[in-house]
Amino acid sequence: MESIEIEQTLADCEIFRGLDQSEIQNIAGICRVVTYEKEDLIYRQGDYGEHIYVIAQGQVVLERSVDMGARKGQIVIATLGKGRVFGCWSTLLNEPHIMMLRTFCHTPATILVLEGAKLRNLMTRDSRFGFNVMERLCLLLRQRIQSAYGAMEKI
Repeated sequence: MESIEIEQTLADCEIFRGLDQSEIQNIAGICRVVTYEKEDLIYRQGDYGEHIYVIAQGQVVLERSVDMGARKGQIVIATLGKGRVFGCWSTLLNEPHIMMLRTFCHTPATILVLEGAKLRNLMTRDSRFGFNVMERLCLLLRQRIQSAYGAMEKI
């Protein structure tokens, strides 16, 4: 991907939409681009997490293994596409985190990968920028929690 494509993907994504061009450029500077094939695993439930992922192309499935005694299974929490974000949020708080989901590609995908610690560094250097990202993150997490509860009712 060209740098202009990376910046456009970031500018259009749900968590960075509305940020200044200079902020988008700073975020682009800490991204790496990874391509995946259909059914490739991005991370497993139980893995240690330290990255935030932005989908540039393709679709990713968020799936959780659940064991509630007699009720066991795999639950699809969400299928995410272009512009959606997933990953290890607590890394933005400088906290270790064990991934609560398994994520894999539903289709071939191109994904921007950001180290949470590097994004946190950008956020702490500019508190207005940091607040804007955290505000969007709170809204996003509310949606994910609602999706998880809805999915668990199906078991």
